[in-house]
Amino acid sequence: MKTTQLLIATQKEAPNDAQVVSHQLMIRAGLIAKLASGLYSYLPMGVRVLKKVEAIIREEMDKAGAQEVLMPIAQPAELWQESGRWDQYGPELLRFKDRHGREFCLGPTHEEVITTLAAQYVRSYKQLPMSFYQIQTKFRDEIRPRFGVMRSREFIMKDAYSFHLDQDSLQQTYTLMHQTYCRIFDRLGLDYRPVLADSGAIGGDASHEFHVLADSGEDAICFSDKSDYAANIEKVAFTQQQQTATPSAQQASVLTKKKTSIEAVAQFLSIKPSNCIKTLIVNTSEGFKALALRGDHELNEVKAHNLFGEFELASDAQIKSLGLKKGFIGIKALGIDLVVDYSASIMCDFVCGANEWDYHLTGVNWQETVFTQADLRNAVEGDNSPDGQGKLVIKRGIEVGHIFQLGSKYSKAMGANVIGESGRAVTTLMGCYGIGVTRVIAATIEQNYDARGIIFPQSIAPFQLVIVPINYNKSTRVKTLADELYQLCLTAGIEVLLDDRKERAGIMFADSELLGIPHRMVLSDTHADNAKVEYKARNSADKIEVNYDEALSFIQSKIK
Repeated sequence: MKTTQLLIATQKEAPNDAQVVSHQLMIRAGLIAKLASGLYSYLPMGVRVLKKVEAIIREEMDKAGAQEVLMPIAQPAELWQESGRWDQYGPELLRFKDRHGREFCLGPTHEEVITTLAAQYVRSYKQLPMSFYQIQTKFRDEIRPRFGVMRSREFIMKDAYSFHLDQDSLQQTYTLMHQTYCRIFDRLGLDYRPVLADSGAIGGDASHEFHVLADSGEDAICFSDKSDYAANIEKVAFTQQQQTATPSAQQASVLTKKKTSIEAVAQFLSIKPSNCIKTLIVNTSEGFKALALRGDHELNEVKAHNLFGEFELASDAQIKSLGLKKGFIGIKALGIDLVVDYSASIMCDFVCGANEWDYHLTGVNWQETVFTQADLRNAVEGDNSPDGQGKLVIKRGIEVGHIFQLGSKYSKAMGANVIGESGRAVTTLMGCYGIGVTRVIAATIEQNYDARGIIFPQSIAPFQLVIVPINYNKSTRVKTLADELYQLCLTAGIEVLLDDRKERAGIMFADSELLGIPHRMVLSDTHADNAKVEYKARNSADKIEVNYDEALSFIQSKIK
């Protein structure tokens, strides 16, 4: 294609609301255009990238034996009421009524729809296992859309669903989809990690997220420096430990007036936060609980939720009503159940609140304190890996894929049964497998850019090659050679862009680099005199002169 036939919507400056690199560069490169908060149009260059991502996903999903379907984005409320999610999902589910007053929603996901389809058409165990997928627009009414297409309200997703007669079959497909996802992200050229994850609102049992490593990632993921272990920080599990130190200090009360934070107390007493215990008061369905953690550790809310169900931190008024002093809460005589994190339970001679205004206790130990133990905390860098191999490294990650073993959550609620070998109805088991297609593009850019713009992996770049002829519209020789090379590339199946605009060479170079086109060839009168072409790769500063007669074979070798 020639640039004069294509909308090149590059910009010098990014909008003020573009906080992350991918948002800035997608706008500046003219891949997307903002319509409203969390809503973006994809311009021609962006569509080319999008379609390449989709093509890779389709190829690998087809290889995995999944069948493509396409389901409506508008879904009737009855389906969500049947599954129980109409009231559970929250305000992200955009609800509306049609002209007849019937309730609908814009689908953020399609478990209900696919389960209804399976209940209607998959009727015998002989048809199982069976997998379906679609690449479809989703809508989630995010309270605060941000980071461009990374967290937008409308987005494109590949969601797949599998149906099984038993757990062994589900596990086989789950493993196959895990391998398929790895192939997809390998082909996309991403540095990623599959990690153990929480199933969240979707539900189900086993769950893995696929995270692209990037400083702008919203999630913290942990992986061993010695093994393949990796998990979302909320899923890193710790076990009970044996105390190795021996208590030796004498307990004492110390005046710590106005020192209500762990950091302030530690600094005042010239100790480390890890030598302190902090006690949090939470309100659960079973009443108030006191949770004790090491001073440098943070409460893992997912673990707490798994222990207590719905909970919230106690308010100042509630803490006061329990006779406790906020900022000075300790571990003794609390009057409520005390749950101690495993790491805190093995501490000796520590500091904690005295349950008295302006006082803390030093030299405290657990003797004569009644408590239960549990895994309550988030992992920290340097923790021993739960698999016993190496230490944990923590990086930021962008979630681009998520696979679940849903079990019978939806199939049981919505009657997705088959006739089994015995002639009786059997409830199918389900798997669910999602990839954020538009998010993949943003995540790729977060990993691949420099000061000049995007550096797309060749597999999803809008074009493989750009030909930049200097003075194309003034020099007959340059035009002839550029057109000839352009046609040779087209005939050879190379995705080539010929920049035939009446622009300065600097502008053409800047646009091609901003767009992240992997390969560039430059022609000028000087090159014509010497029968040469200048080649430069987007990810290299080096320039190479190639014989014009060898230009096609040269670029073919580079593209391969």
